[in-house]
Amino acid sequence: MRIGILTGGGDCPGLNAVIRGIVHAAGEGYETYGILNGWKGMLTKEMMKLDKDDVEGIHILGGTILGTARVNPFKTEEGKELIEKNFKEMGLDALIAIGGDDTLSVAAKLSSLGYPVVGVPKTIDNDVSNTDYTFGFHTAVNVGADAIDRLHSTAKSHQRVMVVELMGREAGWITIEAGMAAGAHLILIPEFPMTISEIVNYVNKRMQEKKYMIIAVAEGFKPTELEQVIADVSTVDAFGHIKLGGIAHYLAEIIEQKTGYETRSVVLGHLLRGGTPTAFDRILGTRYGVEAMNLVKNKDFGRMVALKGNQIISIPLEYGVATKKLVPFEYYKLAQLFFD
Repeated sequence: MRIGILTGGGDCPGLNAVIRGIVHAAGEGYETYGILNGWKGMLTKEMMKLDKDDVEGIHILGGTILGTARVNPFKTEEGKELIEKNFKEMGLDALIAIGGDDTLSVAAKLSSLGYPVVGVPKTIDNDVSNTDYTFGFHTAVNVGADAIDRLHSTAKSHQRVMVVELMGREAGWITIEAGMAAGAHLILIPEFPMTISEIVNYVNKRMQEKKYMIIAVAEGFKPTELEQVIADVSTVDAFGHIKLGGIAHYLAEIIEQKTGYETRSVVLGHLLRGGTPTAFDRILGTRYGVEAMNLVKNKDFGRMVALKGNQIISIPLEYGVATKKLVPFEYYKLAQLFFD
C-alpha cells in the first residue's frame, strides 16, 4: 500500500516530527512517499520515497524536509482535474495531508470526491477548530515570550514604550499567551478591538506610574477607528489571504504623537515559525503522525486527528475547517487583570 505525505501552507516547528511518526508507524506492507512542496507536488507529481533512515533524527529540526507552498489546486477546474488524475498516476492508495485550515480544506474537498485522505492539523496560530492544540503553537509562544522578556530591560533602561507585533491573522492565541507569559502590560488581539483613545489612556497611565511599557499586538488587530486591518492588500495568496503586517509601526507612531513618549516597534514575524520545536511540539507531532497512520491502516478516511485533553482522537475532516477557533472572552478577561 503506497501512502503519500504532504505538508502545505506555512512552515512550523513539529512538521518533521509528524512525518517521522507516520513513517515509523507504517510497518510492513506500507510504503511511505513524501509529496514535495505541498499541493504543488500533487500537481507536478514530485515525490520521494521515505524510510526510517530518511527520517532519522528529523523530529528535532524546524521546517519541513518535504518543502511547502501555498497552492490551491481547486482554484481552477484544470487544477481539480489534474490533482485527481495525478493521484491515480502516482499510485497512491492514501494521502495524509498536514496543514492548517487552507491545506485541510483542500484535503476535505478531495475526500468528498471519494479519495482516501487523512488530515493532520498544523498551524502556529492554533486556530483550527475542534482540536485543543496544533503543533507549532507551543514553540511560537515560547519564541514570542522570550523576545518580549528581552525587551523589558531595554524599554525600562530608556523609559520607552515598546510595541511588539506577533503573528496570528484573525486569532490572537500567540499574542495573548506570549504576552501573558512575558508580562506585557497591554495585549491587543483581533477578537477584542479597542479604540486609539483607550490604548493611549493605558499608555499614559502606565508611563506616569512605571516609566516604561510593553504592548503585545497581533498582526490582525484593528483599532476600532480603522476600516480595515493594516496590510499589503496588493498581495493575495492562492486562498485569498492578504499579507498582514505593519500594525506595530502604525501604533508606535500614533502613541508617540499623542503621548510624547518615545515609542519603538518590533515585528517578530517569521521568527515565530523558525527554529527547533519544543519538546511538547515534538511529542504532539509524533502522536499525530502515529494516529494518522493508524487511521490509514483502519481505512478510516475523511478524518482529521485532533487533541482533546490529553487524548488523540479523530473527527470528520470538515469539522476541522468549519470555523476559526478564536480566543474566548473569559481567557481575554484573565489577561486584562494584568493590563497596567
